[in-house]
Amino acid sequence: MAKYILAIDQGTTSSRAMIIDENLNIVSSFQQEVANTFPHPGWVLMDGYEIWVSVEYVCIKAVEKARINIQDIAAIGITNQRETTIVWDKKTGLPVYDALVWQSRQSAGICEEISKKGYGPLIKETTGLTVDPYFSASKIRWILDNIEDGDERAKNGELLFGTVDSWLVYKLTKGKVHVTDVTNASRTMLMNLKTLDWDDKMLQIFNIDRSMLPKICDSSQIYGYTDLLGVQIPICSICGDQQSALFGQMCFDKGQCKNTYGTGCFLLFNAGNEPIYSKYDLITSVGWKIKDEVVYVLEGSVFVAGAAIQWLRDGLKVIDNAAQTETIAKGLSDSAGVYVVPAFTGLGAPYWSQNTRGAIFGLTRGTTTNHIIRATLESLAYQSYDVIEAMQKDTNTKITSLQVDGGASNNDYLMQFQADILQTEIARPSNFETTALGAAMLAGLSSGLFKDKKDLLSKKEIDKVYQPQLDKNTVNDLIEGWKKAINSVLMF
Repeated sequence: MAKYILAIDQGTTSSRAMIIDENLNIVSSFQQEVANTFPHPGWVLMDGYEIWVSVEYVCIKAVEKARINIQDIAAIGITNQRETTIVWDKKTGLPVYDALVWQSRQSAGICEEISKKGYGPLIKETTGLTVDPYFSASKIRWILDNIEDGDERAKNGELLFGTVDSWLVYKLTKGKVHVTDVTNASRTMLMNLKTLDWDDKMLQIFNIDRSMLPKICDSSQIYGYTDLLGVQIPICSICGDQQSALFGQMCFDKGQCKNTYGTGCFLLFNAGNEPIYSKYDLITSVGWKIKDEVVYVLEGSVFVAGAAIQWLRDGLKVIDNAAQTETIAKGLSDSAGVYVVPAFTGLGAPYWSQNTRGAIFGLTRGTTTNHIIRATLESLAYQSYDVIEAMQKDTNTKITSLQVDGGASNNDYLMQFQADILQTEIARPSNFETTALGAAMLAGLSSGLFKDKKDLLSKKEIDKVYQPQLDKNTVNDLIEGWKKAINSVLMF
């Protein structure tokens, strides 16, 4: 009988479940949007319970849509938006506050105080991360500060913390299992990169009680079981979405690199079995851990990528859907000197400027909304260029091929422009849902559905390769204009 994997992909704007077969084909997929709220400038919140209910719902619907026997699902794999922070009451199993989304900047004041005390270098050395509200530690601290008797309840063992993966496993196992994996733990600013355990000094700096924290596990193992439609199914993988995409792209070797174009842009470089500490403000995380193998990554995170396209649709209301941006961009000869810096929630790597805000440059009487749309689309490529530039300096290597995935990787104009700006080959897989595939692959390894990485590599298929077409002088001029725009917002 055929065997299948149920891959759960819980993201910032939606929850998805996919049924994936032994050849890494997607048999069915079901998705449901999950709301974000923005109660104050820079704040981004989600309802933690809504996240759970949406996941439960899409899992059932994906199974129904696939029309398979539930007993033929061999494993469940989970991949998730990282850093998003949920604190819940152990007794009730309910969140004590809305989930603080990775984009949310409401704990910026806490990070500023930590930095003023001079802890930045120690935190970077221990966790590989830059002090920033992006990561979970300051978000936990903020929640404890803003609920009644937060610290006391934590010390009494009444409260539990988890990134989205922990929360889902806890609910899927009806409160029996409280775990996370190394990839998610490495994004909290509380895990020691070398010991792969919670670090006492980090807990002390952020005043967080260890009893709140989940057990740190491998990315591919059986954590527990869930009852889905009356059948017990093992949960066999957990991996943060960007590391999962790196694995799904089969970037198994040191030096391979991928970019995921989602709500944000996330570039990950396989650093091998030893962490690389960046001199150019990139961050170091764990890529995955499978038994005794630990792979580290160098990462640059762009806060606003696909979210900028959503802004065109929902904020400016100049497009009806994301697909229109490709047609509009191709309909223009150029962007008429317009640059959009979509720093709606600050700038991520390599700038790490949390108070910077977005801007549009180069406006003239001849500027149209279409120029702004094209420039917004191009901003995804420019921001990715900045990260790749830093990555190449850190590793003293020239990245010769960039693997791409995520929703915006389906935009042919953007991918060609990215190849031109980077002067590098861009390779898009046939199935660019690599985040879910990574979770499925990891689950398949621990459940025995796949033998090893060689087995997985035999199933890889490339859809399209983009080669640079613009000449270097033109590219240099475009990049110079982008750098002027970035420097302007940084000075503002």
